[in-house]
Amino acid sequence: MLSPNEEIDRALDILALPKLITKEDIKRQYHFLAKKNHPDIGGDALQMEQLNSAYTLLMKYIEEFRYTFDEEEVSKQFPGADHAKRYK
Repeated sequence: MLSPNEEIDRALDILALPKLITKEDIKRQYHFLAKKNHPDIGGDALQMEQLNSAYTLLMKYIEEFRYTFDEEEVSKQFPGADHAKRYK
């Protein structure tokens, strides 16, 4: 299971986005990639599913928390995610 930091990093990689972005940047990049990869126009269904998941995750995070995805900020928003690792 991935940590919140790893999930967000993976989503950013899938959408080819940097860590400091706006909501509009996410939307714009998602729509650009969705047009290229949609199965109805010959794209890959798995790729589209990954794009949808990444978009949903980033939009949920950005609406509920912050506009930055650096590791320190994500750790502040999900404090319990690394709790078990600290005491190993």
